Amino acid sequence: MNTKEVAEIRRRYRVDRSNISRVCGCFVNEKKEIISEFDQGLGLMGEDDAGEILSVLKKTLSGKVGRNLLDVEFSTEQVLKGEEHKLLRTLCDSRLKDSDAVRTLYDKIISTLEIEGNFLILLAADTYDVFRYAADGEQREESEEIFSYILCSICPIKEGKPSLSYDLRGRCFHSVCADTVLSSPTLGFMFPSFDDRHTNIYKALYYTRDLTDSHGELADALFATSLPMPAAAQKETFGALLEETIEEECSLSVIRSVHGQIRQMIEEHKAEKIDEPLIMTKNDASDMLRYCGVSDERIEAFEEKFSENFGEDTTLPPDNIADQKQVRVKMPDVEIKVAEDRADVLETRVINGTKYLLIRADGEITVNGVSVHI
Repeated sequence: MNTKEVAEIRRRYRVDRSNISRVCGCFVNEKKEIISEFDQGLGLMGEDDAGEILSVLKKTLSGKVGRNLLDVEFSTEQVLKGEEHKLLRTLCDSRLKDSDAVRTLYDKIISTLEIEGNFLILLAADTYDVFRYAADGEQREESEEIFSYILCSICPIKEGKPSLSYDLRGRCFHSVCADTVLSSPTLGFMFPSFDDRHTNIYKALYYTRDLTDSHGELADALFATSLPMPAAAQKETFGALLEETIEEECSLSVIRSVHGQIRQMIEEHKAEKIDEPLIMTKNDASDMLRYCGVSDERIEAFEEKFSENFGEDTTLPPDNIADQKQVRVKMPDVEIKVAEDRADVLETRVINGTKYLLIRADGEITVNGVSVHI
């Protein structure tokens, strides 16, 4: 799914737009025991409560595609005969009314997920009339497809903190405390995928809030497939490859140029308003190094290590590689942060055999909030 399609589904998570009539789930303690199950109709709740539940579910579709939201693909064999896909289809087709399938999903998540503390599994089923639009932008009177899907959110549970409340009727203060507080989802998924505004049973959308740990063990249990390397690990690995393979040619100017080219790719993609997610290939990265003047020998070493670490045909989301907001320079006792569009003020130089990092001093300079003169 691309960003536009995710946003279209996200917009449904309002009381006046959603076709989610009920939600079900279970409360799991730190010992991985189900201590409570629920199956609740949204129509029986107050509008505020229903809106809060929809808001929690909506967060399972938040973040960036390729970073927090990851496409999961099923093989033809899985769709025809796979037990994991069969379970997801049963849950979706029954709109979560097949209690055996729901319990099987609970068991898969609980037995597999490596997470500390209590958590809540929240499930919802939705149907969406997918309207098409004429050339003039007018919505057609009848939808051409009904998109039916399920959404699963896994939310940590925290103990509520006592707070002081004033009782208007009793004219006094007293302490109140919520037994449990529902946190934003840390993991979740949607099945099937909504690709090109059509149902795609060959894909699911997986959500992870943590960019350092996507909990691949859960994806393996639910989809019998592996996830891409977590976004934070992609950035760290890419940087390590540059350091290891281009060696003495890995200078400040080269790294600044590579990241600058990546940011330019991102900006051009945004300007062109392309719906499909931007990707960076091994050849793209090699061309960037070549543009920086890195030798062919070092580029060849980089390509070999890239394939070893990421896979021969793997593509990377550029957002995962380059920091779009700032350039950070770290030394043992010093860290310098510079806005990405002002990275040109940094320079390295050797003076009388000593290495220096020079910063061009433009404009006013303050030290601990006090203006100083040079």
